[in-house]
Amino acid sequence: MLRTALLLGGVLLLNLPGSAADQPQPPTLPRVISPGQNTRPPADAIVLFDGTDLAAWRHLDGRPAEWDLADGAMTVRPGAGGIVTTAEFADVQLHIEFCTPESDHDTGQGRGNSGVYLQGRYEVQVLDSYRNDTYPDGQCAAVYGQYPPLVNASRPPGQWQTYDIIFHPPAFDETGRRTRLGTITVFHNGVLVQDHVTIRGSTTASPIKEQPGDGPLYLQDHGDLVRYRNIWLRPIPATPPAAGQVYD
Repeated sequence: MLRTALLLGGVLLLNLPGSAADQPQPPTLPRVISPGQNTRPPADAIVLFDGTDLAAWRHLDGRPAEWDLADGAMTVRPGAGGIVTTAEFADVQLHIEFCTPESDHDTGQGRGNSGVYLQGRYEVQVLDSYRNDTYPDGQCAAVYGQYPPLVNASRPPGQWQTYDIIFHPPAFDETGRRTRLGTITVFHNGVLVQDHVTIRGSTTASPIKEQPGDGPLYLQDHGDLVRYRNIWLRPIPATPPAAGQVYD
């Protein structure tokens, strides 16, 4: 058996099969950086919320959206339930702005918690992660339960923040077999935090389970007074599945 040794800082390290150095390491908290500025909708955007009404939204049971509307923003009404768009989408560029409440003095997952669910299945976490540590794949801008953000680009609570997301859903053939893996790219406050990551199925607590077809944008009611504004998207071309490729 071939064994290699490295001298590091005066310590001899043996590179042995199955050693601790070969084992997967748990994710660590992202480093903190300063974010950039907000953006405006492009001319060809489909505007889902411009601050004037909630006509493009409903609850999962079909009720008109009952979140509070004021000052060009909508605010989660705790207990009313999450809301979805009346229209459904596939491959998109999405822009959405959110603001976590200054008055929330809880910690961890209890502070400024909500979520942006693409097709109602794949959550990009919304959380007050400004000086508020929690598990890495539950941080703000995490693909919840799957990928921590590359960095923590969060602004303080009470300040508006942006997500710009490129989303390609998985594709399925007529038998329901997966023929293309889904991917998500996320810019948080102008900073790349998810770099074309591969979706590993529906995220925890997704209201619409993974299946073929389009799906709505879903905003989560997690009991916190998170606000949203300036929501728009642009449909983009899908990546053709590779011939004969199956991922299940």
